Amino acid sequence: MLRESVLVVVPTLNEARHIADVLASLLADPLAAAMTIVVADGGSTDETAAIVRQIAQAAPQVHLIRNTRRLQSAGVNLAARLFGQDCRFLVRIDAHAAYPRDYVSQLVAIQRQTQANSVVVSMKAVGQAPLQIAIAEAQNSIYGTGGAAHRSISGGKWVEHGHHALFLLDDFLAVGGYNETLSHNEDAELDLRLTTTGRRLYLAPLTIEYFPRDSLDRLWRQYFNFGRGRARTALMHRQPPNARRWLVILLLPALGLALFTSATPLAALPLLGWAGVIVVFASRWSSHHGVFHGITAALAGAIMQLAWSAGFHAQLLLSLPGTMLPRQGAAPPAEPR
Repeated sequence: MLRESVLVVVPTLNEARHIADVLASLLADPLAAAMTIVVADGGSTDETAAIVRQIAQAAPQVHLIRNTRRLQSAGVNLAARLFGQDCRFLVRIDAHAAYPRDYVSQLVAIQRQTQANSVVVSMKAVGQAPLQIAIAEAQNSIYGTGGAAHRSISGGKWVEHGHHALFLLDDFLAVGGYNETLSHNEDAELDLRLTTTGRRLYLAPLTIEYFPRDSLDRLWRQYFNFGRGRARTALMHRQPPNARRWLVILLLPALGLALFTSATPLAALPLLGWAGVIVVFASRWSSHHGVFHGITAALAGAIMQLAWSAGFHAQLLLSLPGTMLPRQGAAPPAEPR
């Protein structure tokens, strides 16, 4: 199936809990015989690599490569360069998720039907332990996502961004692949380059299940990095944020403004407005799922918003003239996203 083959890339870093299930779902796909499956491991210290090697012994289309850059963007780019010569499609699979049955086959069928340059999908957060379930609740709500199309479990429309699934490999390579200086927001940055060069993204009616962070400190670090990545993209492409992002960007300044409440009570209004939103969602979730769940979900959403805003402003400060701007990819993340 020359030039109809599918290169599937799975970036990993300490994904021993999930990698076997992910590879099993890929190998059960009707297109498995036409796939080259590459696990680009960023230096896992758990059993991830050993599990992949064991599976590869029985499945010759599975390959394990070392991603010395550790970043997911670098891992996908490396696999595309090493294994993409005879492939038409590139499918990105994140190990920290679960996928619908025959996922790759469905993506290829949708691309053939729509002739999209890239097929993206929706993402639903799914938790297991109580805290993770509450975090998932926040991430699945407009309170946590701001109404992003691919987080509302929708599909069947053309969009400017979505959770990455399938690319025409030639298009992926033509725009330079992922920007390897970005540890976060590399997906939205690539979508921007695709759409500004006339290529089209189709949001398929498919939803993957994403396993969110299971602690509030890890959630803070994740969203702080998301905010930094979004700021870098905005600066890189001179693209002003849209209205829903401005609401979050202004959150940190609103907290700073509240410090001047003694001078004028009006300074506290933005903070009180945000607190009111938190209370509304906490009350709504508490009435359906109990007080602990409601308060925890609302707290998780507040952490996501504040961390994102803090990360955005931190990157802006680092980008001021005279400030040494570090390459975001130079310090690999210590955990998968």
